[in-house]
Amino acid sequence: MDVITTYLPITDPTWIFFLVLCVILFAPMIFSKLHIPHIIGMILAGVLIGENGFNILARDASFELFGKVGIYFIMFLAGLEMDLQNLKQNRTKGIVFGLITTFVPFVLGFVAGYYFLNYGLLASLLLACIFASHTLVAYPIVGRYGLSNAPSVTISVAATMVALLSALLFLAGIAGTIKGTGDVWFWLLFALKVAIYLFSMFFLLPRLIRVFFRKYSEPVIQFTFTLAVVFLSAATAELCGLEGIFGAFLSGLVLNRFVPNTSPLMIRIEFIGNAIFIPYFLIGVGMLVNVAPMFREGKAAIVVAIMVVAGTLSKYLAAYICRKLFHMNRAEGVMMFGLTEAHAAGALAMVMVGVGLEIAPGVPLMNNAVLDGVVMMILMSCIISSIATDQAAKKLKVQGDSTNKKTRRDSTALDDEKILIPINEPSNIGTLMSTAFMMRNRQLNRGLICLNIINDADLSKETQAHSRECLEMATRLAAAADVPVQTQTRLAVNFATATIHALRENDASELLIGLHRQRHHGDSFLGLFAQGLIDGLMRQIIIVDMHIPANTIRKIVVAVPEKAEYEVGFYRWINRLARIAEDLGCQMTFYATEETSNLIFHYMRERHKSVRDDYEMFDSWNDFPALRHEVNPDQLFVVVTARRGSISYQSSFAKLPHQLQQYFTHTSLMLIYPDQQEQTNSLYAFTDPHRHSTATGTTRVGKWLSKWIGEMG
Repeated sequence: MDVITTYLPITDPTWIFFLVLCVILFAPMIFSKLHIPHIIGMILAGVLIGENGFNILARDASFELFGKVGIYFIMFLAGLEMDLQNLKQNRTKGIVFGLITTFVPFVLGFVAGYYFLNYGLLASLLLACIFASHTLVAYPIVGRYGLSNAPSVTISVAATMVALLSALLFLAGIAGTIKGTGDVWFWLLFALKVAIYLFSMFFLLPRLIRVFFRKYSEPVIQFTFTLAVVFLSAATAELCGLEGIFGAFLSGLVLNRFVPNTSPLMIRIEFIGNAIFIPYFLIGVGMLVNVAPMFREGKAAIVVAIMVVAGTLSKYLAAYICRKLFHMNRAEGVMMFGLTEAHAAGALAMVMVGVGLEIAPGVPLMNNAVLDGVVMMILMSCIISSIATDQAAKKLKVQGDSTNKKTRRDSTALDDEKILIPINEPSNIGTLMSTAFMMRNRQLNRGLICLNIINDADLSKETQAHSRECLEMATRLAAAADVPVQTQTRLAVNFATATIHALRENDASELLIGLHRQRHHGDSFLGLFAQGLIDGLMRQIIIVDMHIPANTIRKIVVAVPEKAEYEVGFYRWINRLARIAEDLGCQMTFYATEETSNLIFHYMRERHKSVRDDYEMFDSWNDFPALRHEVNPDQLFVVVTARRGSISYQSSFAKLPHQLQQYFTHTSLMLIYPDQQEQTNSLYAFTDPHRHSTATGTTRVGKWLSKWIGEMG
């Protein structure tokens, strides 16, 4: 045994990283068998391998670095994955819960420190700050269950920022009092620095991000830039006297609209965070824990017990009060308690400040015994937090599944969604794939179909290599976004006919194509390929021509013709656009008649409540060019048109390609030819009886008119 201990702790970087990877790999496997959240496994593994355990690894600079990155990632992902519309709707509740979950633990923490542990006034106030703050250690559990947008989670995340900011303000006041700098000028300077910081974060940084993403689309560069933004935000927050985790969370909120949930960039961020950085942080927290004093000194065990009981009870009381106040169920209350129970990064930073402050020469505000007690409290609170969050997440998931059972049945059994994407130009493959990622129904998780057509008269090696390049590029993009994809190659002379045959053979629901850019003399705006598809296909066709990256779009402007509601595919294209708006977190503005706007409004309220939508009256397509004044370069202009002979077709549509080419050349465009296939799909049926009769009635009128026109013609 002595021979082995001579080699411990291990200092070789290769072996250190190998052992950490083994912990990250095996801890979840072992603890999942015991039905214990794997986060607890990471922390306990850190206890065992740390200096206070078997002394296998020392908590060196790598744990300091990766641990800090890990907690930043947790806070960053909390802001990045948050539904901003949901946050706006629950911001009042979040602030109220934040104030309560700060005040109650602060009072109990002060009482515990001053009356039970016999600490001094300032030390008790600092302990109260530690109790008031908390860290979202259990947030990865929420993400694993897909509950990031649940109201209880959104309220808890907002409350975390309120509690952390309040605790930091108290901490700054205590430190200023001890150092003798806590005068009026100190607070004025602090307020000025925070105001400048917030202005830079929410007004200057978004403009920088938008310009960068428009200019650089290479995945590695975008990922590196995103991490740079996170750490810049964290570092500048610390310069202002705030904690870095506060800045990391704000960077997530700022980047929220630029990183769609379905994008490859989001997949990369979540993967690297959950695979390396977050586990490193959890293991590092465990390595700080020293259990030995609890067994050697009875007083140490009492201190830890008082801290754990007071900290847990105070956070539970705060969650219980707000659960009753907000009329939430028990599972939601437990979720709020679980997310706000853990004390980690913030508590550790505060106690380290207390150890560094001296109330007299050589007399620290908090000694090492307090540090050991706080670290043990961190361990116990993380364990309680993980268990409570995991149990609440399971119950909320079951409740959500039972509540949305009918909706899920409609979307999984009756939706015919299958998107076909002809790809022949590498320049627009990225645009088409990213658009399809946002449009697709993630609950169905059906694969995309990418089709490449080779001219039968040209089977040269260059042509075949070009075909493979296009399909491989589409496959790489789909793999990066974790989207199933099926690739096909066809030989044909007429590309439009081959595409139509492929769509019918694959029973695809819609077609997504790019607008051709290389126009020769005499070519139409749409091109022969697109026009052939429009003339020969009744399925939905979406033509995309993006001039800016999709994640930098700030608004979607939709022009809808009169009587569009009479078309069979009316609700299909609204559904696809709403999914894009949800993913981008941007606003939608519909220009339509009053009757059409009413139906769109009711559908959006029932199916896509989180989308910010507004409506403008527009009933004369002869004034279509006037809409160019309503569309900015950073917006997507969607034109819902119609095929000749359909109910919503207007004679002014004949001039539409020329008008688009003349007035909207530099505008990001999307042209939609709605589905006219005779088909009933309950995914697009309303549950409200009045609206159901309206929508069904218009469809019957449309069928009757179509039949009458057919008989007359």
